[in-house]
Amino acid sequence: MALLSYNGKDLLEKFLPEILASQYPEFEVVVIDNGSTDGSTAFVKTHYPDLKIVRHSVNIGFTPGYTEALKLMEATYFVLLSDDVTVSPGWLAPVIELMDNDPSIAAVQPKILSYHHRENFEYAGAAGAFIDRYGYPLCRGRIFNTLEKDLGQYDDTAEVFWASGAAIFLRSSAYHDVGGFDPDFYAHFEEIDLCWRLKNAGYKVMVCPQSVVFHIGGTVIQYGSPDKLFLNIRNSLATLAKNLDTGKLYPYLTIRTALDWVALARFLISLDFGSVGAIIRAHFSFFLNFGAWVRKRRSNKRSIPNNQLSGIYPGSVVWSYFIKGRKKFSELAFHKTS
Repeated sequence: MALLSYNGKDLLEKFLPEILASQYPEFEVVVIDNGSTDGSTAFVKTHYPDLKIVRHSVNIGFTPGYTEALKLMEATYFVLLSDDVTVSPGWLAPVIELMDNDPSIAAVQPKILSYHHRENFEYAGAAGAFIDRYGYPLCRGRIFNTLEKDLGQYDDTAEVFWASGAAIFLRSSAYHDVGGFDPDFYAHFEEIDLCWRLKNAGYKVMVCPQSVVFHIGGTVIQYGSPDKLFLNIRNSLATLAKNLDTGKLYPYLTIRTALDWVALARFLISLDFGSVGAIIRAHFSFFLNFGAWVRKRRSNKRSIPNNQLSGIYPGSVVWSYFIKGRKKFSELAFHKTS
């Protein structure tokens, strides 16, 4: 189990005891310290001297923080947890049992509820996640900023398109088979890109609601901040560029770019200049480095020749949400594409 932390001493102090109390025959916790300056490493060494620590000298980002550390780890399953996630009793066993019983399952997420409002799903993954054809993410229990209450409506174990990086179980052999996380993402969308490649390689991605965790969210890069918006937009464009099949790539990128500029206009009208700047920076960064993303795409296509669209919402979630007023996942006309 890999626990990534950046200046999260208070979170480690609060959540590590519950994580270490997890009931399962064999598991090991490794704390990945991403260049913290708040005494996190000293705290772990003092209070949990038997825990392994992988320390990066500086904050190299969420995605590189994991990619570098996972190179040093050996296990059948990697369980990745953000430091602002706490767990419920018995959360490990249902997921491990699910993965043990089906070797084609490469990634699984638990049900993710809000730490502060435990009757609600949490933004990052909720009860299993998807994307629409233009790369916008949506979840069972969360569309854009609308969070549903957990009434048991999504308690079925189901195949999804991506599993949240806040709490994700990965079959290590499958992770390495597709090349792992892309460290150039830095943070956000890295798990969507990884899960898409896993699906293209023939693996399944699942949600297991019998396992429940609670996520604070936004502790390093705040929800709604320009930095978060920049990373989400740039990396979602990169995910499309790397993984869409050739016939859809340029038409979908064109429409997606137009939708982003509609959002920019709305931010401009509301005088939210931070978000305006974030969208401009995201597009500039993506298109400036478009050749590099295309080269990664070609490498992906050589190593993972299939193109798996199952789990992609066939319409536009922007249109469904903002124009048709469909705020819940259950209200979407969702069906599998082939």
